[in-house]
Amino acid sequence: MKRPLSRRALLAGAANGFGALALRGLFSQPAFASRSLAGPLAPKPPHARPRAKSVIFLFMEGAVSQVDSFDHKPMLEKHHGKDPRQAIGKIEKTQFENIGTVLKSPWAFSQHGQSGLWISDLFPHVARQADDLCVLRSMTSAFPEHTSANYFLHSGLGLQGRPSMGAWVAYGLGTSNENLPGFVVLNGGQIPSGGLDCFGSGFLPATFQGSLLNANGTPLANVVPSEKQPALQLAKRRLVERLNRAGLATAGGDDALESAIANAELAARMQTTIPELMDVSGESAATRELYGLDATYPHTRTYARQCLIARRLVERGVRFVELTIPMVDGYQRWDAHGGLIKNHGDNARAVDQPIAGLLADLKGRGMLDDTLVVWAGEFGRTPFAQGSDGRDHNEFGFSVWLAGGGVRPGIAYGETDDWGYKAVQDTLEMYDLHATILHLMGIDHTRLTFRFGGRDIRLTDVHGNVIHRILA
Repeated sequence: MKRPLSRRALLAGAANGFGALALRGLFSQPAFASRSLAGPLAPKPPHARPRAKSVIFLFMEGAVSQVDSFDHKPMLEKHHGKDPRQAIGKIEKTQFENIGTVLKSPWAFSQHGQSGLWISDLFPHVARQADDLCVLRSMTSAFPEHTSANYFLHSGLGLQGRPSMGAWVAYGLGTSNENLPGFVVLNGGQIPSGGLDCFGSGFLPATFQGSLLNANGTPLANVVPSEKQPALQLAKRRLVERLNRAGLATAGGDDALESAIANAELAARMQTTIPELMDVSGESAATRELYGLDATYPHTRTYARQCLIARRLVERGVRFVELTIPMVDGYQRWDAHGGLIKNHGDNARAVDQPIAGLLADLKGRGMLDDTLVVWAGEFGRTPFAQGSDGRDHNEFGFSVWLAGGGVRPGIAYGETDDWGYKAVQDTLEMYDLHATILHLMGIDHTRLTFRFGGRDIRLTDVHGNVIHRILA
């Protein structure tokens, strides 16, 4: 058995050169370069014909209320102000146990598009895209607390340390553009509860963890080369490349060293691709208006930029793109324990137009058919008040939606009870959502495994079923 290389030997043999490594001809590569790859990021064949090439995950952290958005419940208006124990019946223990009366939605619901999907006035722009939405109204979670639920949504386990679904997709399929990571997170200002582990690679190689890009300001540390003379910078990189390759030969082809070199090479190439990617000045005035890039509300502008960059990333072959939400009035999220109207109203104002613009833009460019857009929070909210004007956490039934990428458009799947409290028909678990996302990417969730801790582990563990009835 080959003896592992020590840290000291690795650094000595490679001359501490990883951080500056790049390939020859870096400056001659086009922005959309897609060359043959080797190593962990090399493209891998899917298990079956994929319906989607990429995923854009719109993570609504803090939990959007289903009964104020995509799950119309007239019974709440009829019984508004009543004791929920008398109107609804048994009430499960809530996160804060501050149970008020039945609370109707402050937003009016109406049917939209030819599909007639019920959507509230909270999302007027998204409502215009109703015929492209596949709304899952019977999602459940196993956790009522943000951090554990965030881990569960991202990784299939309510504890930190497991790979995120973006990491699993990159691991299963590799990347089709060697100048960009396979999994990118666009940060609008709020890192979710649970921190960067929500985007981690867990026990998978670090190559597959989410690469965090800031939507505003400097997108990535050290993305601008320190050398002002390209020829001098290239000469240094060529020298470091020779040193690294000599160290690799001495080590006899050590996998860890080879992965470190590959990561450093990618980092160097990103110094040319990321600035071009993030520069949206060449987008048309019509596109800017569509997304809301010049909107009056600053948080709309932030999320518009995220959505537009997400389109540019999948256009360039990135497999999985996740968007966090803007920091509205500090660390607000969708966590409306009080002040429901302001909380949900401000957050919706930030994301509504950009999301609708993203869907319309993808469709107009012929990209929606092979781009899967996923909109989801970690759980839902109660149909009764926390105190007087908030809603507590509710893991028993909530809504998420998908669009494009091989799902049936303009449908609602599953139901909650008359109150929007608990899923009662076609109940879904998070594992089912994960299995379906992987299926649409051409991956059999039961075959995408990694040997760790003495057993083969997968995103869906020993659970999960593809939701075949929502597939186009």
